[in-house]
Amino acid sequence: MSWGEAFRSARDSLATRKLRSGLTMLGVMFGVGAVIGMLAIGAGAAAQAQDLIDRLGLRNVLIQSRQLRPDELREARKKSLGLSLRDVAAIEEAVPGVKLVGPRLKVEPWRVQAAGRKTEGTAYGVSHKHPAVLPLDLAEGRFIDARDDREHAQVCVVGSAIRRDLFVQGSALGRRLKINELWCEVVGVLAPTGSAGNNNNESASGSLDRAVFMPINTATRKLERDPLASPLDEVIVRMQDNADSRQTAAVIKTLIDKLHGGVDDYEIVVPEALLDQSRQTQRLFNIVMGCIAGISLLVGGIGIMNIMLASVLERTREIGVRRAIGAAQGDVVLQFLVEAFTLSALGGLLGVAIGLVMARTVATYAGWPTVVTPSSIVVSLAVSVAVGLLSGLYPAVRAARVPPIEALRYD
Repeated sequence: MSWGEAFRSARDSLATRKLRSGLTMLGVMFGVGAVIGMLAIGAGAAAQAQDLIDRLGLRNVLIQSRQLRPDELREARKKSLGLSLRDVAAIEEAVPGVKLVGPRLKVEPWRVQAAGRKTEGTAYGVSHKHPAVLPLDLAEGRFIDARDDREHAQVCVVGSAIRRDLFVQGSALGRRLKINELWCEVVGVLAPTGSAGNNNNESASGSLDRAVFMPINTATRKLERDPLASPLDEVIVRMQDNADSRQTAAVIKTLIDKLHGGVDDYEIVVPEALLDQSRQTQRLFNIVMGCIAGISLLVGGIGIMNIMLASVLERTREIGVRRAIGAAQGDVVLQFLVEAFTLSALGGLLGVAIGLVMARTVATYAGWPTVVTPSSIVVSLAVSVAVGLLSGLYPAVRAARVPPIEALRYD
C-alpha cells in the first residue's frame, strides 16, 4: 500500500463515520486550543510585565510615597515630613553606587486647558535630570533644563495626546496651557508611546501620552497642595552599571528609615527583582498549563486509541480479505496508523483555530494582551500528532497480527 492509498483509505473511513470521528477529535481539539490560548495569555502578560519593567528602568530603584489614612497621616507627620528633597540630597551624598536621583511630584487634580479646549491628563513636577533616569523621546522642542529649575519657570513639556487635544492645528511650542490655576508655556512635546489610556498608573512610567511635565520647584511652590501630603510622591534612583540593585535598595531603606524617624510612609520597588519574580511566575504558569494541556491531550489520545480498537474490530473481515489477497502486515499497520494520524492532525488544526479565537476573544473583551507565538502552534501540533500516532500504534499492530483465516471467519 502506498502513502496515497493509505490517506485515501483513512479519508473514506473517517467520512463514513463522521459523528464518531468528530467526537474522537474533541479531546485533541480542546487540548491544543487550551495550550495555544493559555500560552498566548501567559506570553501577553510576560510581554506587558517586561514593557512595564523596561519603562521603570531595570537599573533603577523606585522610592514611592505610601498612601495613608487621614488619621495615620496626621500621626506620621509628627515624626516625618514624608518623601522630600531632603531624602534626595541624602541619597545622592550617602548611598554608594548611585548615578542620578530624580524626584517626582504628582499634581492633583488634573485639569489641563488651553485655547478654549479642555482635556484629561496628569501633571508631574520633575527635575531636569528626569530624562536621564527614565528615557523620554521628544517629538518637538526641548525638555526642562537646570535654569528652569532654578528660576521656577512656568514652562512644561506635554504628551502627544495632550498636544493633540489642546492644539489641534499648528505647533504647540510657545503656546500656553493652564494646569489647575497655573499658566505654563509649552517648550516640548513628547513622542507618542501608545499608553494614553493608562491615566491611573501610579508608577514612574505613568501615562506619557497624557502627561505634563513641569519643573519640580515650580510645582512645589506655585501649585496648591494638601499641607499634610508628602512633598514628593516618588524618587527614582538611577544606579551605576556595576551596582547591585538589591543591596542599594537595602542601604536606601536604612537611610530613609533614619530620616523619617522609623515612620513607614514609603515603599521601595526594585524593577530587577520584579523582573525575576515575573520570570519565575511565568515558568510556574507554563508548567501548570503544560500539565493541564497534557491531561487534555492524554484524554484525546485515549479516545483515538479507543476508536481505533473499535475500528479494528469492525473491519476484521476487511483485514482478512486484504491479507488473503497479498497485503503484508506492514500495509495493515500503515493503513491504521495513517488513520490515527489523520484524526490527530485534523483535531490539532481545529484546535489551533480554537486557540487563536480564544486568544483574540480574551484580548478583545477582557482587555488582556495576548501573544500567539509560532513556537506554541508548532509544539501543540507536534504533540497532538505524536499523541495520535502513539495511540494508534497498538491498534494498528493488533490489526496486522490477526491471522487471515480467523479474520475471514469473523462475523
